[in-house]
Amino acid sequence: MMVRFAAVLLAYLASISVAMAQPADPLPSWNDGAAKTAISDFVARVTAQGGRDFVPPAERIATFDNDGTLWTEQPFYFQLAFAFDRVKAMAPEHPDWKTRQPFKALLEKDSKALAASGEKGLLQIVMATHAGMTTDAFANLVRDWLATARHPRFNRPYDSLVYQPMLELLAYLRANGFKTFVVSGGGVEFMRPWMERVYGIPPEQVVGSSGVVKFQIGADGKPVLMKEAKVEFIDDGPGKPVGINRFIGRRPIFAFGNSDGDLQMLQWTTAGSGARFAGIVHHTDEVREYAYDRQSKVGKLDKALDAAAASGWTVVDMKRDWKEVFPSLTVAGAAKEVKP
Repeated sequence: MMVRFAAVLLAYLASISVAMAQPADPLPSWNDGAAKTAISDFVARVTAQGGRDFVPPAERIATFDNDGTLWTEQPFYFQLAFAFDRVKAMAPEHPDWKTRQPFKALLEKDSKALAASGEKGLLQIVMATHAGMTTDAFANLVRDWLATARHPRFNRPYDSLVYQPMLELLAYLRANGFKTFVVSGGGVEFMRPWMERVYGIPPEQVVGSSGVVKFQIGADGKPVLMKEAKVEFIDDGPGKPVGINRFIGRRPIFAFGNSDGDLQMLQWTTAGSGARFAGIVHHTDEVREYAYDRQSKVGKLDKALDAAAASGWTVVDMKRDWKEVFPSLTVAGAAKEVKP
């Protein structure tokens, strides 16, 4: 009996030893499959000292789109949700908005008239709600909004609707010597106040669209930066490689997007010499998130999907490749998964 017990105990201890020797999966929210394998194989190749595809740490630049790639972008971009809420908050100071489009449509919840205003109307709303204040005041407005606003479908904070698998990917890359950047069509000053807290990406590694900002001396005699209602740079589509060149100064070796607005960034990344990785998040999960691609008015994925097939880029099928979509919310000290 004692001999058999000892044998069982030794086998048990051996199994524990083997389990402890196995490194923890750095991408636990990813299902095993082609996408996960492509990512881990690429990282292994470019970090293998002496290997054919080795890339020095200084050149391990990874760029990520934000909307639809790192967090949800439906039913409309979250920065627009912020702008819409700002219009409602500012309306008492602007009585003319009751009769002036596109503000009238927004205040009356006339979605048809708002849609008819097109990109020009949306730009008017963004300019009216993002300008005429200091950069510090704007950052505080963004933080306050994120602390109170809730997504219309999921009823959870917008900054909790980030993708758990992508958070793991960001951390995995940084653990392997990569420098991670966000390169987004969203406003840079809308993104910078919260990205370090949520993604671990500091403000200086966030590239986005920007409005004109002017230095001036405030009424209290202290210098301030004032936001003006003028567009300076659009970091979308062909603007993304331009923004990368201007603000990063190195061509990425790894890039992730989700829409046609990311096509040129992916093309620019993969056009470089040596090992390259291009990934696309394909929204295929209408239950846990949303399903859309070629016909979507937000985050349209058409030309980039064709380019991925032709070029052998990695397409991540959200429904198939991700075990989890969103991180859990902590309620009363206990982790609780909130699902739609």
